[in-house]
Amino acid sequence: MIIGVNETLNGTKELDEEKEVTQLRHARLMRSATYASVTLASLLILVKTSAWFATDSLSLLASLVDSILDAGASLANLFAVSHALQPADKEHRFGHGKAEALGSLAQSAFIAGSAAFLLLKSVDRFVKPQEISNSDTGILVMAISIVMTLLLVGFQTYVVNKTNSIAIHADSLHYRADILVNIAVIVSLILSVNLQWTMADPIFALLIIIYMSIGAYKIAIQALDILMDREFSDEERERIKNIAESHESVLNVHDMRTRSSGATSFIQFHAEMPKDILLSEAHEIADEVMYMVEKFFPNTEVLIHQDPEGVDERHDVV
Repeated sequence: MIIGVNETLNGTKELDEEKEVTQLRHARLMRSATYASVTLASLLILVKTSAWFATDSLSLLASLVDSILDAGASLANLFAVSHALQPADKEHRFGHGKAEALGSLAQSAFIAGSAAFLLLKSVDRFVKPQEISNSDTGILVMAISIVMTLLLVGFQTYVVNKTNSIAIHADSLHYRADILVNIAVIVSLILSVNLQWTMADPIFALLIIIYMSIGAYKIAIQALDILMDREFSDEERERIKNIAESHESVLNVHDMRTRSSGATSFIQFHAEMPKDILLSEAHEIADEVMYMVEKFFPNTEVLIHQDPEGVDERHDVV
């Protein structure tokens, strides 16, 4: 049943207001997450620097370098998110969301660079093994780092679940890696001191490097998918099609195109409708379908082209 014009306008206004409130809430969460990560990285640099001077542990140095790169990546992320949250303007009518993907790409470069540096240090330590001193200090610092990082990752996970931000997700990925790095450092210190296994330090450093490299690769691929306008998954596209075609006046959906730009996604498709209805009725049907899709895909802009029944304007395969 087609809704009235006034009801449609009221629904549009309510939907727009709800979107605006949601976007403001998401913006606050994303900014808070970036500030928290920069603050944590700065604190970890201070404590890990002191611990490295005390222990001269290569694994701890690996963790320190990782934190330094984290700080740089988090700063880049802060600027990227701030830019991405700017509203659409005349020059950027789809918004600035892709700045998030650029920030994530910068993070992957930071992580890859730190891995390369640590690889050189590890090779040198394999050639010239060195005993670890003041292991208790190193273990205490790593334990503190783990607790602080867990708190940050928990908050970042909450923000990602609420906003679907790729930049915060990328930031969270390398802080999750930090937790494993810190655990590896503790194990390395225990083995090096208690069992006098001097090779444990460079071996664990190499394991950290491998993990960091894998993380950098995953972040880069995810960022490139957004920058290259990768389509939604087949399951999500099929779900959109089923939602739209569940409307009694939509006969078929085709020519679907989807993409993401930061926290905002864009969905467009052609909806085939009965050819004997008025243009105003087709418009109302399109609005109803738009509400239906946006209900299941929040933070999404939906654009629907209305096709009269029997007119074939297909440009790709749905």
